[in-house]
Amino acid sequence: MVRVTNAVASRRRRKRLLKRAKGFFGDRKNHVRLTADAVMKALAFSTAHRRKKKGNFRRLWITRIGVAAKSQGISYSRLINGLMKANCKINRKMLSDMAIQDPKGFAVVADTAKQALAS
Repeated sequence: MVRVTNAVASRRRRKRLLKRAKGFFGDRKNHVRLTADAVMKALAFSTAHRRKKKGNFRRLWITRIGVAAKSQGISYSRLINGLMKANCKINRKMLSDMAIQDPKGFAVVADTAKQALAS
């Protein structure tokens, strides 16, 4: 009896794996056994890093707001505290964007926070 290898499915499976490893370095891109490990690890990291990206962006926004707040003569923590007391519900992403795109508008927001802290 003839030996059945199921070559079509095997080739398709390997091809799919190698396609996912495009851009990998060294033997990890063209040796199936090494590629399988590399792709599995890459998928695991990509899942974790999608979660991590949110925190990284928040850190970036806070840094930008802090620098802009210092130029207005107020610290980041006092700015945020003042905005909370003023019941100003503007998030850090928008504050960061305002600090870059519209410095005059950010100055108004900082003044609002200063007045809320004073009273």
